Amino acid sequence: MSEDNDSPEPDRLGLAPHPRKTWELYGQSEAEETFRDAYRSGRPHHAWLLMGPKGIGKATLAWRIARFLITHANSAASLSSANAPLSLEPIAGHPALRRIQALSEPTLCLVRRPWDDKTKRFKTHITVDEVRKLHSFFSLSAADGGPRVVIIDAADEMNTAAANALLKILEEPPARTTLLLVSHKPAALLPTLRSRCRSLTLSPLTADDLTAAVAAASGSQSLAPSILALANGSVGQALLLLEQGGGALYQELLGIYKTGRMNRSLALQLSESLTGATNRQRFELFLFVLESFFARVSRTGVLGPQHPQAGASEADLMGRLAPHDGAARAWAALASVQMERLRHGYGVNLDPTTLALDTLIAIDRHIQQP
Repeated sequence: MSEDNDSPEPDRLGLAPHPRKTWELYGQSEAEETFRDAYRSGRPHHAWLLMGPKGIGKATLAWRIARFLITHANSAASLSSANAPLSLEPIAGHPALRRIQALSEPTLCLVRRPWDDKTKRFKTHITVDEVRKLHSFFSLSAADGGPRVVIIDAADEMNTAAANALLKILEEPPARTTLLLVSHKPAALLPTLRSRCRSLTLSPLTADDLTAAVAAASGSQSLAPSILALANGSVGQALLLLEQGGGALYQELLGIYKTGRMNRSLALQLSESLTGATNRQRFELFLFVLESFFARVSRTGVLGPQHPQAGASEADLMGRLAPHDGAARAWAALASVQMERLRHGYGVNLDPTTLALDTLIAIDRHIQQP
C-alpha cells in the first residue's frame, strides 16, 4: 500500500515525519548496539519488545532495523564472521529501500490501527483482523525465502483478541521472521506475550539529543525551556508542543491558579477554547498539558523544584501546591481520578468545555482543602 506525505497515519505524531521516513536516530546508541550485537552473534531473537515513553525513537529504531535486515538479507550466512556489519545502516541504493518507504516491500508487514470508514477516524484499537492478516503475509512471503520483518506499532493498542492472536504466532514463530513490537506501556501487555519477546528499553533523550532531533525533523534550532521541560525527552512530544502551542497552553493553566485560587474567568476562557471539531487537537493537547501539570506538581513535592521550569513562576506555584511528599501523593491520587474521568468523557463525546471546567474546579477544591 502506498502512502503520500500528507496522508494521516495512526502511528505518526502530528506533523512530524513518519518514523519510516526518519533515517537518523538520536540518543539511542545503546539500544541499537544491543540489537546489532545480537545480530552479529548469529542468534538474534525472533521477537523484540521496544519499550519506553512515546516519541523517543522506538518506531524509528524499528524501521531502522527493518531496513537493515531486509537490505542485508544475503549476508545471513556470515552473521558471526568478521565481515558482519558493524552498524545498522542499510545498504545504500538497495531497491528495497524505496519499496519500504512506499509500504510495498513484500517481506515487510506493518500492523497498526485500521481506518474506520463509518466514523472517518482510525479505530481506537488494533483489531484481531489486523493480526490475522499476518498469516497471509507469512504464506505469501515464504516463497521469497529471505528474512521477513513485522512491525507492530503500537503493541499496547491491540485489543484482547488481537493480543491473543499474536501470542499464538509467537508461540510458534515462522522461520526467518523478526517481529518488532513498539510499546509505550509494556505493563499493559499480556505477561505471556512479554515473556516471548526480548526486551529492548529505550531512554528519554538528553536536552542536547532532543534539540538535535527536533532540529532534524522541523528545522527548529533551539527549544524554549518550557518545551524541554514538558517534552520529557520525547522528540514526538516536543514537536507536538511546538506545532500546537503547548508551551503557551501550559502557561495559561499555571495562570489560572497563580494567586492560589482559581481565576474563574481564565478557567472559562481556556475551557471554551477546547470546544468544537476544529479544536479536537487542542483538547488532546490540553490532556497532555494537564497530565504534565499533575506530574510536575507531584514530583515537586518529592524532589523539590523541577528544572528547567516549564513556565514563568512555576517553581513558586508548585512549591506552594506541594510542599511535602504527603501533598505529592494526594496530587497523584487526584491526577489518576481526573485524567481517567477526562479520557472516558472524551471517548464518549461529552462536552469538552464542561469536562475541562469541571476538572479545573476539582483542582481548585483540592488546593483549598485544609
